[in-house]
Parts: sequence; structure tokens; C-alpha cells
Amino acid sequence: MDRPQFRPQFLHPRFWALWLGLGLLWLITLLPYRVQLGLGRVLGALMLRVAGSRRKIARRNLELCFPELSSAERARLLRENFASTGIAFFEMAMSWWWPKDRLARLSHIEGLEHLQKAQAEGQGVILMALHFTTLEIGAALLGQVHTIDGMYREHKNPLFDFIQRRGRERHNLDATAIEREDVRAMLKVLRAGRAIWYAPDQDYGRKQSLFVPLFGIEAATVTATTKFARLGRAIVLPFTQRRLEDGSGYRLVIHPPLADFPGETEEADCLRVNQWVEGAVRECPEQYLWAHRRFKTRPEGAPKLY
Repeated sequence: MDRPQFRPQFLHPRFWALWLGLGLLWLITLLPYRVQLGLGRVLGALMLRVAGSRRKIARRNLELCFPELSSAERARLLRENFASTGIAFFEMAMSWWWPKDRLARLSHIEGLEHLQKAQAEGQGVILMALHFTTLEIGAALLGQVHTIDGMYREHKNPLFDFIQRRGRERHNLDATAIEREDVRAMLKVLRAGRAIWYAPDQDYGRKQSLFVPLFGIEAATVTATTKFARLGRAIVLPFTQRRLEDGSGYRLVIHPPLADFPGETEEADCLRVNQWVEGAVRECPEQYLWAHRRFKTRPEGAPKLY
């Protein structure tokens, strides 16, 4: 995709409210990091009260995935999850507008040698990530030290789309944004020995998905990870990120490549992916995006869960 370009239409009055909101958000990014964490928690508490539909989805997901917890424990986890979601708004702004050196001070990266080794060997990489609330800032921090291409879906608001893409791509001018449905482009960059960020942990419907267990529930799981790895002749490097509790920044981990992947069947691969997803989420469940209806698509005859 071409680089985002400013257009005169962005000055139209219909965008003024968005410009005002973005301006206020930019001003907040001037505050100290720990102050922004506190503001994010306040925002998350407000969202918990007013975002009724998302609160219900998140609560239901926690009931489904953590039946062993008491209702009080799940309620606490729900509050922490919304706090993390509130913080994510300010992390997004930090990743778009903070000076690069200020942002880099929050980065604690492990396993970068796996990416570097693949690059040296001309090996394509699927950087298998998850939809944590820290997704935006994690990608920015990694993009500062290594070229990572990304799957991309255009935002409906053209001004927000311009700001978002410009903010994301500033960390690595060599990176490319690939439309989520453009399989041919994705395979091309993998075969060229590049690394691409890809998250297989959401419900994308019945088409090209298999039902395999996730947290003990049959979940529609995309087979694309297997297809991309095979057709793109790429290795799969799991990637996790976590906001550190002491306020010192973020721990990013690039894990060793999945051995013998793809395997004998797509079903076995999907199960393996889901097992990894579940393990990674259990390490910091409060930072996962529980407001997504992960179990929306059901096997034939199975009751709805939402």
C-alpha cells in the first residue's frame, strides 16, 4: 500500500470534532508515563460503567474461560481488564506521537535473535501475535528495532485512518501495510524473506475455519496460519507482549520458532495454535481483549453462548 497522504478534505468541518479529540489526546501524551497509566485506569473504570454491551461480552468470556474462578475473582479480573483497555487508549497515542527515544526507554525485548537469524537466512517469518490491549504499543516498540510488515484493515473514517497509519508506519519506513484480504501480497512478502505480524486468535466466521478446543470450548479457528506458513515457506515465531506492573514499560518476547510446523493436518495445527494462545493469555489475562465475541461462531446444533 502507498504511504498515507494528507488530503485537503481533512480540513472540512465534519472532521473538526475528531481533530479536537486527537488534539486533547496529544496534549495528554505530554504528561509523565505513570500519570497516563493512572488516567487510563480512570477511563477504564468509566468504560466499565457505560459500555454495557462490551462489559457483558467480556464478563461472559471470563465465565466461559475461567469457570474455576469465583464470581468475586472474575469481577476483579473484569475491572482490571477494563483498566487495561483504558490505558490502551493512551498507549496508542504514545506509540503515535512520543519521540522515538522516549518510547524506546519503555522497551524490554527478549528473543530478537530469532528474528535476526531468520532475516540473515532470507527466511520469511509469521510473527504470531495475540490481541492484547497492549497491541499498538507493542508493535511500535518492536518496529523500532526490526522491520515488521502488518496486516491492515482500512478504518471507515479517512482522517482517523490517515493518523493511525502515519503513526504506525513512522517507526519503520521500510514496513508495508497489507490489506487483510490480500493473501497474494502476504505470500509475496513472506517469500521475500520478510516478517509479518499476524494474529489468529479471533473469530473470523465459519469459512476457512475448523472447530478445535480453546479454554475447553469448541472455537472456530482459522486455518490460515498453516496455509501462510506452507505457501509462504515461512517459519512461525510466537510473539507476546506485557505491560509491566512496576511501571517500567513493556516486556516483549519473541519465542523460538514452532518446530515441525505446519504439521500433518490443519486440525492438529489449529489445536496447537489454540493451546499456545490459551497459555499466553493465562499468563496475563487482565491484558487480553475479552470484549471480542471469540465464541460467536458455533458448531452445527450447538447453543449460542452470547
